[in-house]
Amino acid sequence: MRILLVEDDPDLSRALQSGLERQGVVADVVDTLAAAAAALRDPVHQLLLLDRQLPDGDGLAFVAIARALRPNLPVIMLTAKGSLGDKVEGLDVGADDYLVKPVAIEELMARIRAVARRPTEMLTPVLQLGRLRFDFESLQAQVDGHALPLPRRQLLVLQALALRQGRTVTRSGLEEAVYGFDDDIQSNALDAHISKLRKALQQAGAGVEIHVIRGVGYLLAEA
Repeated sequence: MRILLVEDDPDLSRALQSGLERQGVVADVVDTLAAAAAALRDPVHQLLLLDRQLPDGDGLAFVAIARALRPNLPVIMLTAKGSLGDKVEGLDVGADDYLVKPVAIEELMARIRAVARRPTEMLTPVLQLGRLRFDFESLQAQVDGHALPLPRRQLLVLQALALRQGRTVTRSGLEEAVYGFDDDIQSNALDAHISKLRKALQQAGAGVEIHVIRGVGYLLAEA
């Protein structure tokens, strides 16, 4: 999953970004509402994590703008304003959830998973293909009931391919799913992740293959 985090406190944004990354989430960070609006014009994010008190305005007013740009994008408010009235106001303007800082990464991830189930961006929480079982919520892969341990980048590649199994995913689409704004992408980095993922799936006997569609992208299908 790739999310957009709108937070102007650099220490907090770094801590959240690092914590989310450990959970397999790519978090792009911006610190103004104007930058958030620009980022949302490119539909690569699956959730918006939004502070209220930002240099160029109140995040509450931005919810309507986000909805206009991305009608089905889940929005979670994450703010220090935690009175009952604040929470009611946030939910009434259209936020899907409202969390008060500080928040444990484990709770934040649980809220993200819960909110992400509501739109139809993921048609099913689990993919079963060949002998591979991929859980989109926990970001875990299994083969015949046994865990298939994969590094984070390979899991994100598998997630992007599994979401569109049987259909071609462009190279740029994979890069958008795997890398954040601040990541330094080496020219052959994605190829290396795909090659290692292919090998891991083959060695585990997953019964699935990643096909190269020359000049277009990649496709996950049953072997």
